[in-house]
Amino acid sequence: MARVAREMVEKSGVNVDQLIELLVKNAAAELTTFYYYTILRVNLIGLEGEGLKVIAETARIEDRNHFEALVPRIYELGGKLPNDMREFHDASACPPASLPSDPTDIKAMLTVLVEAERCAVRGYSHICTLTAGKDHRTYDISLAILNEEVEHESWFSEFLGEGPSGHFLRQGDTSPFAGKFMR
Repeated sequence: MARVAREMVEKSGVNVDQLIELLVKNAAAELTTFYYYTILRVNLIGLEGEGLKVIAETARIEDRNHFEALVPRIYELGGKLPNDMREFHDASACPPASLPSDPTDIKAMLTVLVEAERCAVRGYSHICTLTAGKDHRTYDISLAILNEEVEHESWFSEFLGEGPSGHFLRQGDTSPFAGKFMR
């Protein structure tokens, strides 16, 4: 644990135990979403599904990257991940992005995808609010992830016909914002 890091965050007025709990729950959401998006992506077939596959894959890989970016900060602050994967799964800040009962229903599939992203946007917005001006490192990590989650939401909401977002699919590397925290 980075003792001084925790000490500085505590001195700034942040409840570090509460923050660690939020970070663990969001890390659980990222890893479980990576898992569920794998299942969703495999089922994106046919003319409509194939068009979503690249976007779902980008979001899936970036969610794994978000997990990887969060874990060091959890441990830096003196936290840890649960030893039991089932406990970790159930601690997720967001409900499972489960395959709809009819996996050929692309609108139902998109609804699952966009709702998962909206939950993530809410979660990282909350962490940013708690840490702004107080815990610069956690804020920076959370803001980077938030930027990518907002883009994920916009991609899926456009497919639902909710209007244009102005965001475009990634060209090249994934995780342009959060990638710096995985080096």
